[in-house]
Amino acid sequence: MNTVSCFQAPNYTKKNGRQCLGALAGLENDPRVVVASGSLSPGVPTDFYVRPARIAEERGVKFVLDTSGPPLAAALEEGVYLIKPNLRELRELTGVSRQDEHAWIDTCRRLTTTGRAEIVALTLGDRGALLVTRDHVWRAPALPIKPASAVGAGDSFLGAMVWGLAKGDRMEDTFRYGVAAGSAALLSRGTGLRRREDVERLYPDVVLQLL
Repeated sequence: MNTVSCFQAPNYTKKNGRQCLGALAGLENDPRVVVASGSLSPGVPTDFYVRPARIAEERGVKFVLDTSGPPLAAALEEGVYLIKPNLRELRELTGVSRQDEHAWIDTCRRLTTTGRAEIVALTLGDRGALLVTRDHVWRAPALPIKPASAVGAGDSFLGAMVWGLAKGDRMEDTFRYGVAAGSAALLSRGTGLRRREDVERLYPDVVLQLL
């Protein structure tokens, strides 16, 4: 797997930003998925994620983005393959209602029909998750788990989805693995992430509802 490390806060400079993008553009073999994740470090331009998104598009590679606020809004103007906001982040981006699931779906669908994102994976905490594409909406109710910690649940969810995308799995199977992995992370205390055996055990319990 090709890996590019761009920078570690607070050490961003224009030079190492260019080096990061150059390393991505110069990969000899195209990766199946490019993932950009996290808040930008101080001094990093708000539109930084636009640049790897553009490189991925030029190379025909899926670009997955997990961030929020102005960096997310800027990247969406370029267009990305998949975003993974939680409900708070979606509200900050669009102003959608906090309680109306139909409004969440309509908002996510507008992101897909306008070409800003092909797929929106919206995590809803104890209400489960939604996966929205231009043509389909899947809802996954939360599994009945008593959480030990929510740390890393979103990252685990996205990591499992990226793993499924890289394998070429069907989208609904990829989504189920994401929900299983995010749920498995709830079983680990502190900063521990999900264990594979927990993901595999929970996967059959994930129910998808096609809305």
